[in-house]
Amino acid sequence: MSVEPVDLTGGKSVFCFNQSQLDAAFALAESDTESGAKIRAKIEELEQNMTRNEQAAIAFVITDRLNKTAK
Repeated sequence: MSVEPVDLTGGKSVFCFNQSQLDAAFALAESDTESGAKIRAKIEELEQNMTRNEQAAIAFVITDRLNKTAK
């Protein structure tokens, strides 16, 4: 069965995450797919090599970049 991708970027309101976006993000990250494996590997790398503040900075910068590149 083919599964349609879920938009996690939130369009222009990416600073406000809703529960369905969060649920979809966790489902993708926990899935037994290439994307899930890549996401888990990067999270593990970030958590092992960066402080909590560095991780938060990355989250904010990525969120801002997603917001600025929303179509």
